[in-house]
Amino acid sequence: MPLSGLIGGWLKVALGALLSVVLLSLPSSAQNSPQLVDLKLLLAVDVSGSIDFWESDLQRDGYVKALKDETVINTILSGQTGRIALSYVEWAGGDHQRVVVDWSLIDSREAAHAVAENLNVRPHMAGRRTSIGNMLNFATNWFRDPRFFSERQVIDISGDGPNNTGAKVDKARDAAIANGITINALPILNERPSPYGFPKLVDLDVYYEECVIGGSGAFVIVAKGIRSFAAAVRRKMILEVAGLMPESPVRAVPAQMGGNAKPYECDIGEQQLHEFLNRSED
Repeated sequence: MPLSGLIGGWLKVALGALLSVVLLSLPSSAQNSPQLVDLKLLLAVDVSGSIDFWESDLQRDGYVKALKDETVINTILSGQTGRIALSYVEWAGGDHQRVVVDWSLIDSREAAHAVAENLNVRPHMAGRRTSIGNMLNFATNWFRDPRFFSERQVIDISGDGPNNTGAKVDKARDAAIANGITINALPILNERPSPYGFPKLVDLDVYYEECVIGGSGAFVIVAKGIRSFAAAVRRKMILEVAGLMPESPVRAVPAQMGGNAKPYECDIGEQQLHEFLNRSED
């Protein structure tokens, strides 16, 4: 082999070895940079004691159907990158924040169906009390997962009652917003009496708007009863993925909430629980 050929071969080997050394010396984050997505969407679903197993099944089924819905899927695929990252967490009181589906990439119809099937087969696990504040704090940390990156981070939280234990909901909301997270809500106006005799909050939709949601483009969509939950979930996911808001207000704000009315008492759930426990001891 001519000398020039040998030198050329040695140079290729040397350059290859040098490139390997450089790559190995880089931090792992440089080698595994986050995947860019149009949206990181966290579905946070209430499984507290006021949600029985029948209602829990209907909730879960609503999300499964939404993830298989053609309009939802086409909205995901029509984004700038054509993909989102989605995670599903069920929550109740205290430290009951259970990751049912880890952050998952949805970039095709098949991927959406796979996430739906994964969600569908996961077992249910209910909890006691209601801590929206703890859920929001958990979510704020959960978004720090480095595998996916998006300028839009949205918590989609559903529930049928106010915060009654744990972190203060308004403080947890403000902390999430400070981290660039938008909080949307799907309050369930459930007419069914609580199995434990716990009082219902009649203006739960107002509570969620005044004390829970926040951030850029935040909105509330109300599920009027658990049977209408699936339709509300579908509508809400389409809007969230598309980065839109409802065309018209989801509800009319009561007159007493405007003007010079005093601020909404975001600890109303804690007050209700305190009164309920005192009555139980009498």
